[in-house]
Amino acid sequence: MIQGSMVALVTPMMETGALDTASLRKLVEFHLEQGTDAIVAVGTTGESATLDEGEHCEVIRLVVEQVRGRVPVIAGTGANATSEAINLTRKAKEAGADACLLVTPYYNKPTQEGLYLHYKAVAEAVAIPQILYNVPGRTACDLLPETAARLSEVPNIIGIKEATGNLDRLAEILKLAKPGFLLYSGDDATACEFCLRGGKGVISVTANVAPKLMHEMCSAAIAGERSAAEAIDAKLQGLHKELFIESNPIPAKWAVQQMGLIARGIRLPLTWLTPGCEARVRAAMQQAGAL
Repeated sequence: MIQGSMVALVTPMMETGALDTASLRKLVEFHLEQGTDAIVAVGTTGESATLDEGEHCEVIRLVVEQVRGRVPVIAGTGANATSEAINLTRKAKEAGADACLLVTPYYNKPTQEGLYLHYKAVAEAVAIPQILYNVPGRTACDLLPETAARLSEVPNIIGIKEATGNLDRLAEILKLAKPGFLLYSGDDATACEFCLRGGKGVISVTANVAPKLMHEMCSAAIAGERSAAEAIDAKLQGLHKELFIESNPIPAKWAVQQMGLIARGIRLPLTWLTPGCEARVRAAMQQAGAL
């Protein structure tokens, strides 16, 4: 079972915007040393929207190669065209990824039936475990619990990353979905409670900056150790908030750069963190012991 703290890994870039493969390898080792339970390569936090297909597949390949089976690698392969999602998912499987994470098709606002048929088509086309990803705040598309439950019946759709921050969704999906369907939080601020209520972990932005604490918090919460989990999560609350002071992954990349792990690189239309926001992110990092 894939569970625990799964980092939505930032994609290291040079100031020119070119991929920084040396820093990518270093970043993977950092997470393995810090106890990260799984690595998500080229999720939306990894700037999947601005990588071309070759770069997208190269990042997945390099992460799989560097991890060498020590933790699961989940490849972000979602797209708003079903054919593109199938192609990326197929290439991720060829690269050796353990599972794929597919964001709901953005912009084109499919119906619930369209979402069902989209995900079913990808799952039937590529025999690899697949995780649905619902983040309506970024996609203008909401994968409803009833549709997630229908998709849980597709054999290789193993779970969902639910990023609405609505904890009522957790109970609803658990009630409706096939037994064994895995629920992962996609909202760091509510991830602790999500795991205490039966979630199996979080696909996390905060884990880029405080991976050890996120691993420890998830382990405690999944085990039902509320007081321990909440005590750890209290140290992370600043990061949960301030890493979204500007659009993700802008603050996260700034924070990881401040830790000396990556260069000052991000791709347009995203820009580097506004100087006026730096003090707030730095204070949150200090609260979590990341600086």
